Amino acid sequence: MKLHSLRNNPGATHRKKRLGNGPGSGLGKTSGRGQKGQKARSGSSIRPGFEGGQIPLYRTLPHRGFNNKNFHKQYAAINVSELEQLEATEIDAAVMKKAGILRRKADLVKVLGHGEITRAITVTADKFSETAKQKIEAAGGKVIETKTAAPKAEEPATEE
Repeated sequence: MKLHSLRNNPGATHRKKRLGNGPGSGLGKTSGRGQKGQKARSGSSIRPGFEGGQIPLYRTLPHRGFNNKNFHKQYAAINVSELEQLEATEIDAAVMKKAGILRRKADLVKVLGHGEITRAITVTADKFSETAKQKIEAAGGKVIETKTAAPKAEEPATEE
C-alpha cells in the first residue's frame, strides 16, 4: 500500500451542494438565503449579540459581581542566576533596580531558583521559591523575607 493508492471508503465523502444552479438542485434561485435583507447579501456578517440597533441585552442588564483584579499582587520574578551576576553581597530591590535587573513596575519581588549560585550573599525580597532558598543557603548565603508579601492568617485561639 502506498500513499498515492489510498482511497476513501464508498459513501464517506459527499458531493458539495452547488448553490444557485436551478430549481432542480434543491438550493437554486436564492441559494438558501431567503428573500432580500442584510443576510441575503454577499459578504454580510452580523456580530453576535447585535439586535439591529436596539440596545442589546448584555448592555441592558446590570454588571454586578466581585472582581479580584483590584487586589492582585504583581511580582517581578528574579532568578538566582541573575543574582550571581551582581557584585554586591547584600542584595535588595534597590540594588536590583540600580543594576537594571528589575525593569518592570512591580511593587513586589520574588526570587526564583533557576540557575546556580556559587558565593554567599544576603538577599532581601518579598517572596522566595523553595529551590531559591535552598540554593542561596547551600552557597552559605542568607534569605530575608519581608513581611509585606504574605500576611499569614492567624489561627483562632482555642480554649482548653
